[in-house]
Amino acid sequence: ADTQPRIVLFTTHLTLVPPGKQYLQQKGFRFREVDVSRDQAAAREMVRITGQQGVPVTLIGNRPVVGFNQGEIDGFWAFVDCSLLIVDC
Repeated sequence: ADTQPRIVLFTTHLTLVPPGKQYLQQKGFRFREVDVSRDQAAAREMVRITGQQGVPVTLIGNRPVVGFNQGEIDGFWAFVDCSLLIVDC
């Protein structure tokens, strides 16, 4: 069973390589990248969740990480049973 939480990376097309994208790829996580400058519904959802308009935002399950904060992203996995994941924590 795939138990990886849903990961969404909110970015804009103005950033060539959004902070966090390479990190998530290196860790082997599947994620969906959403360009909030082109998807107004996603932009509204990001603001609703975080209360701000800045990117990047990494949404892991229901937990937003504002800005690229590797420590906070890594800290999320402390609450996950890594034996259930298909990637290494």
